[in-house]
Amino acid sequence: MWFQREIALKPHRRGFHLITDEVIAKLPQLRDIKVGLLHVFIQHTSASLAINENADPTVRGDMERHFNVLVPEGAPYFEHTFEGEDDMPAHIKSTLIGSSQSIPITNGRLNLGLWQGLYLCEHRDHAAARTIIATLQGE
Repeated sequence: MWFQREIALKPHRRGFHLITDEVIAKLPQLRDIKVGLLHVFIQHTSASLAINENADPTVRGDMERHFNVLVPEGAPYFEHTFEGEDDMPAHIKSTLIGSSQSIPITNGRLNLGLWQGLYLCEHRDHAAARTIIATLQGE
């Protein structure tokens, strides 16, 4: 079985946000898969997807602060600044983290580790809603 859906995520402020439940809620077909994969792909160049800690919100804050140190805004060598100081750093962060994730499905549920969740990593200060493509495959 193959199934694909475009999912519009609600707008999020800049930072790292758990979206596991939001994605699952929009994929009732997931319950019908005994063994398979969920592949999620974000259609944007200034946001990314990651899997990480799902329990302690300080992890998400620490991730945001670290990436802001790793890729600071206003670097004098950036040429791509037409959309604001956060634009080029957002592209770099998105490239470092990545635009997709694959998660195993077992008995109708995402087979994530106990402390894992799917993150939307929003790298822009004033981003609109983001779109992901969710592809289910399995039996």
